[in-house]
Amino acid sequence: MRRSYDLSRLEWKLTGWHPNYWKMGLRPDVPAMPAQVPGSVQKALRDAGLIPDWNVGLNSRQCEWVENRDWMFEAELPAEWTAERGRILLKCEGLDYQGVVLVGGREVGRFRNALVPHAFDLTRHIAPGTNRLAVVFTEIPRYLGQIGYTSKMREWKPRFNYIWDWVARIVQIGIWDAIRLEVQRGDAIEGLSLYAEYDRRKRSGSITLRAALTRGRAERDSRMPAERVEITMHGSEGDVLRRSFAPAQDFSCRLQGLRVQPWQPNGNGEQHLYTVRLALLDTDGSTLDEETRTIGFRHISWKPCAGAPARAEPWLCEINGADTFLQGVNWVPPLATFADVTEEDYRVRLQVYREMGCNLLRVWGGSVLERETFYTLCDQLGIMVWQEFPLSSSGLENRPPDTAKATRDLKQIAASYITRRQHHPSLLLWSGGNELEGYREHKEQGHYLKPADAKYPTIAALRDVVRKLDPTRRFIPTSPSGPRFWAAEEDFGKGLHHDVHGPWKMDGSLEAWYRYWDGDDALFRSETGMPGANPADLIRRYGGDMALPGDSGNPFWVHTNGWWIQWSDYLDEGGDAANLDMYVDWSQARQAKALSYAARACKTRFPRCGGFLLWMGHDCYPCPVNTAVVDFLGRPKPAAKAVGEVFATSTAGKPSRRKPAGSANGWSRG
Repeated sequence: MRRSYDLSRLEWKLTGWHPNYWKMGLRPDVPAMPAQVPGSVQKALRDAGLIPDWNVGLNSRQCEWVENRDWMFEAELPAEWTAERGRILLKCEGLDYQGVVLVGGREVGRFRNALVPHAFDLTRHIAPGTNRLAVVFTEIPRYLGQIGYTSKMREWKPRFNYIWDWVARIVQIGIWDAIRLEVQRGDAIEGLSLYAEYDRRKRSGSITLRAALTRGRAERDSRMPAERVEITMHGSEGDVLRRSFAPAQDFSCRLQGLRVQPWQPNGNGEQHLYTVRLALLDTDGSTLDEETRTIGFRHISWKPCAGAPARAEPWLCEINGADTFLQGVNWVPPLATFADVTEEDYRVRLQVYREMGCNLLRVWGGSVLERETFYTLCDQLGIMVWQEFPLSSSGLENRPPDTAKATRDLKQIAASYITRRQHHPSLLLWSGGNELEGYREHKEQGHYLKPADAKYPTIAALRDVVRKLDPTRRFIPTSPSGPRFWAAEEDFGKGLHHDVHGPWKMDGSLEAWYRYWDGDDALFRSETGMPGANPADLIRRYGGDMALPGDSGNPFWVHTNGWWIQWSDYLDEGGDAANLDMYVDWSQARQAKALSYAARACKTRFPRCGGFLLWMGHDCYPCPVNTAVVDFLGRPKPAAKAVGEVFATSTAGKPSRRKPAGSANGWSRG
């Protein structure tokens, strides 16, 4: 028997300390204040009026002192939760990043790694009555940001918080995912992982299931050991499966021939979902413990694109027998302090992408494994997920780390990612990371980055984890992948461009942009972007006195992303340097025109091109201008609507070069 208590229901307090002062019982530097759990230290401080809103102006600079304190989340565990005899476990899905857990002021365990769950056995530390639980966050890495050396990465904490070209430095600290207390008495299910498959010819499904079953201690008043394991499954049509098995410590089974309806991605059909229940039953049929998962059945296969080079990886995705153009955006958390993201935050943005016609989101490698809620919503909305493991480029050097310790850490993280999310039908594939570099291939015109492959020990290790734990899903070493990082116009037609990134910005006229896409031969475009300003009301709201047009001398405009302004292009096309609304209209119209043309050019080539993903979807920070097509508040920019019109077409026609109405220069006056 297992009882689970959601610790987010408790009243949590947060205190801040000079490093180690709490160990001596001294007074905190920052007195106690209310805190949400899950939640970030930064949000609690902002709610208490102790730091400004880091989204406004240059305020993020005034928040960096937060990184130089220890932070203690505290709550009282109710006596009735721990009064029952049994094993008492604290289970934390996400702790960012490092620290200790205390009960009654005594250390019960340490944690380090924001990307995997942590569990602590509190049994022998619990005293009669209420118990004071504390989660203390201590020192964090100084810098993991965009410019550095990927091969030197050893700290498994999301990198984007340290500044990227679309977010200021806001280094989150806190309890970022679910936290609960479990009281186990008798037999229990310690772990459950499963994946589903669909045979479209037989119109039947199968599930492969693994679980670790623990035997309860032989206490005088405890229940008898589990008599049997029962697996049931039901969907909208009723019960589909009920089977019983003898219990085993390492339980596994594969069940086939299940009469089910397929799960389809957005635009292809309905999202049929089923609930699987694994239960340990006593001799009298009562339930000792149970776990449930919501799953779906679909058949995915990958085929060569039409006309692809002989040795190219397959980039044409067949889903339940239908060749499907993969279209969507790259995903980052809705907020820089992702501990504070709500289900509604997810829902608002995912609904925008569904209405836009997206069927795929790429969860970028500099962030995290998104929460269970995110995946559940993707299941329901028919939006597939390309999930990357936590590696990303660093500008100065992009090679994966290859020490034995780093490889072991990454294998542990990958296994955790897979076990927690593989049951979701929305999960399409795994990737070793973002923009990982192999070596440089030299040419007379310059050199092109060669994406990393499985010759690197770390990439091979990640591939092997996927093959073992999730054998039905595809693994790619990195994105982009193949001979070239990006597609060079002078090399179109040579078979060198497989999955490529870029361009993210227009150099020159729209006509040059059109010519580039007219000649494109890439098999897949997993990152393509174009800057577009945020709405003028948002710029004024978060820019305050600095919400002037994007002169490069204005620090607000270069706080995170100075390279996206395109100020000289705006002025060259007759823009008024003092008119913010005119600049926004010009920038947004340019983004919409450029991205819709690129999307249509790729979709027109289907099945020679397998897909097109925008970099990026939404802002998690109110940059005045960025490549996002959805703003910080979750509102689509004109580019999202323009690309959505392309995504809505079943077969794209020839790209249109028609300029937006109202402007001879490609932008309209507000």
